[in-house]
Amino acid sequence: MFDEKSYSLKMDKAIEVFSKELTSLRTGRANAAMLDLVKVDVYGQQMPINQVGSITTPEPRMINIQVWDANNVSLVDAAIQKSDLGLNPQIDGQLIRLPVPELNEERRTELKKLIKSIGEKCKVSIRNIRREANEELKKLLKSKEIGEDEEKSSEKNVQTITDEHIKTVDEKVSLKEKEIMTI
Repeated sequence: MFDEKSYSLKMDKAIEVFSKELTSLRTGRANAAMLDLVKVDVYGQQMPINQVGSITTPEPRMINIQVWDANNVSLVDAAIQKSDLGLNPQIDGQLIRLPVPELNEERRTELKKLIKSIGEKCKVSIRNIRREANEELKKLLKSKEIGEDEEKSSEKNVQTITDEHIKTVDEKVSLKEKEIMTI
């Protein structure tokens, strides 16, 4: 039995990952999600920053990280410096301040390219899921579990689902580009 819903859910998951990557991009406005992909090497393992301190955005262009353990302040600082966020942490005891500079034209163009490439990667994984679904349909047809008509209609449905997901990715890409160009 062919279950196109499971493939649709896989595509939803790909878009979810893509959306998370988009929110972690620096747009010129302070956003705690920007730090989601930054991992700190503490207690012998890689941990997200929000597990070693609390993150707040007191102003539109400032992120504060209140590190709970004083021993981890330098580790958090190092992790942020190593990330490709381009932020310069300012340490004040156990508080790390991250001023978020305005985006210059060059950085905006760079970010647009990055957004497009992240979007492209997501579309590729959606197409791979479509290919997976079509291969399963061919197997089911070969083993005579489904007929040719059912295979054709399921293939058409899978294509429709794929097109919808690709359209969603394109919309998210253009929204994020607009956001970057207007700040």
